[in-house]
Amino acid sequence: MEINKIYNENCLETMAKMPDCFVDLTVTSPPYDNLRTYNGYSFDFEAVAKELYRVTKQGGVVVWVVADATIKGSETGTSFKQALYFKDIGFNIHDTMIWRKTNPIPQFPTIKRYTSDFEYMFILTKGQPKAFNAIETATKTAGRKIRNTRSAFSDQSADRPRDVITTTKATKRLTNTWDIGVGSRNKEHPAIFPEQLANDHIISWSNEGDLVYDPFMGSGTTAKMAILNKRNWIGSEISKKYCEIAEKRINENL
Repeated sequence: MEINKIYNENCLETMAKMPDCFVDLTVTSPPYDNLRTYNGYSFDFEAVAKELYRVTKQGGVVVWVVADATIKGSETGTSFKQALYFKDIGFNIHDTMIWRKTNPIPQFPTIKRYTSDFEYMFILTKGQPKAFNAIETATKTAGRKIRNTRSAFSDQSADRPRDVITTTKATKRLTNTWDIGVGSRNKEHPAIFPEQLANDHIISWSNEGDLVYDPFMGSGTTAKMAILNKRNWIGSEISKKYCEIAEKRINENL
């Protein structure tokens, strides 16, 4: 199968061409509920989930970014239903991460709920993840000396000091809530995937030379960030219009 290519077709057609245990990492944000108008296309979630399990390598990861619509006063719960289905077919729900949007769309004043500013990022693994490159952030208290006193109930052996002085490290691992702005919107694509979001997941869950897949490629963000991070990639996109947008972005980064 040809890699480093967008296939203008349903992702089920693309995955049918893939052998078992082919993909190292999938990063995607599927069209969900009625929150996005996706050129009139829909997808068979259960069939896609099963194929993703088949084509994912042992130790591979699927990053599934999704949220819920609110219909007749109630959230649909689709996100959790999908996560649990992934678990039922063999994936581990390795982590439930949160994408907190730094620039959310304000809630209409007439709606009786707070402004929604997040989406779920389910980290689904086939066994234990083979790649994890933790992203670090600066520690505000870097270099601070901290005195740790042993509890009176701890081991009182003579060779253990009562007080231990530690120094706060310069960096610390990110939490599983990421603050990232919403991708730009334009008349060509309704919800462009944020580049930082794709970038940070690609860095975290894959290594250079690995194969990254996006079954809902959209405007091509996953492919672009895979290229910039020296990964191979494959994309599926059923909309010819969106394929053309993605191809343009990708060619600018080759």
